[in-house]
Amino acid sequence: MPESTTEPRPQRRWRSQRRRPWRRRTALALVIVAALAATAAITLRTPSPVGHWDSAEGLDRYLAAYDEAFAQLPPPDATLDVRTEYGTVRVYRFAATNEQSAEPTDSAEPSDAQQPSADPLILVPGRSSGVPVWADNLPSLRTIADVYALDLLGEPGRSLQERPLDSDADQAAWLDETLAQLPEERFHLVGLSIGGWSAVNLAVHSTAHISALTVLDPPFVFDDIPIGTVLRTIPVSLPWAPRAWRDAFSSYTAGGAPVEDVPVARMIEAGMQHYRLRVPAPTRITEDQLESLDVPVLALLAGQSVMNDPDAAATTATRVLGHESVRVYPDASHALNGEYPQEIADDISEFIRTLP
Repeated sequence: MPESTTEPRPQRRWRSQRRRPWRRRTALALVIVAALAATAAITLRTPSPVGHWDSAEGLDRYLAAYDEAFAQLPPPDATLDVRTEYGTVRVYRFAATNEQSAEPTDSAEPSDAQQPSADPLILVPGRSSGVPVWADNLPSLRTIADVYALDLLGEPGRSLQERPLDSDADQAAWLDETLAQLPEERFHLVGLSIGGWSAVNLAVHSTAHISALTVLDPPFVFDDIPIGTVLRTIPVSLPWAPRAWRDAFSSYTAGGAPVEDVPVARMIEAGMQHYRLRVPAPTRITEDQLESLDVPVLALLAGQSVMNDPDAAATTATRVLGHESVRVYPDASHALNGEYPQEIADDISEFIRTLP
């Protein structure tokens, strides 16, 4: 693994930040739309043991869109299908780049630019979004450490659910089993939206393979989803809902940004229409559970989020984690990973330098 060579930076105060171009912002916002809509779909589902596709044609349309969206990522260095008790989890490995490495030194003692390598990052996406949601983040995150990215089990993607996921413990178990079969011993989990909940939920049950957590605007961790957002997810979660409904909802999640027809949007729409989700609704993580975690946590929150009440989430996170572990991006929507990829990488890098 490459050595971390980034010079320490002083603690920053968070400021109003300019958003990235509309195209990237709206594309990633639609990914988050899928996360919200799938959450609502849980309440509408009929009994079935595992998530499944409604037809071979629907699966083919989704996989074609997935491949098109995946082409926007750097080529993975390895593709792994990890067997767990609950199914097979698709994991991609992206080797760290050495863009920040320093010139060699003859000194026997390590310099400030020759710190031990960070634990690999594990990217956990939001509901229904899959690995392609990280396209904007991978270039900067790979300068920090090796990166693994996975498709959630029980969701649209290339992971294959084979047994029911009936509880939070089951949701934690498949992720823990996946980490246990990767070459390294411990990992820094980076979770977006429901992926953030999934990372914290795992840490509540076991931290055997976790060195740290970074969560990006996770619902059900520091606040509940506002009722207005829940109500808006219901019509767009229906398989027969017209695309115009989903476009309107995506604009709502992205602060009124227009929606464009991009590969990742086609992938998400195909998954929403053709995949029948069969996972339990997330349980709200309690403050007692957060306080009991024995791994460091960095919370990156969106000041314009519709997945949390931003003020309530920031207050809870600060009360439980401490001010130094909470960052609020005032102008960010819930799609903050696509709006501020470099800032997020900088924050994670700074966080890693504080770890024991």
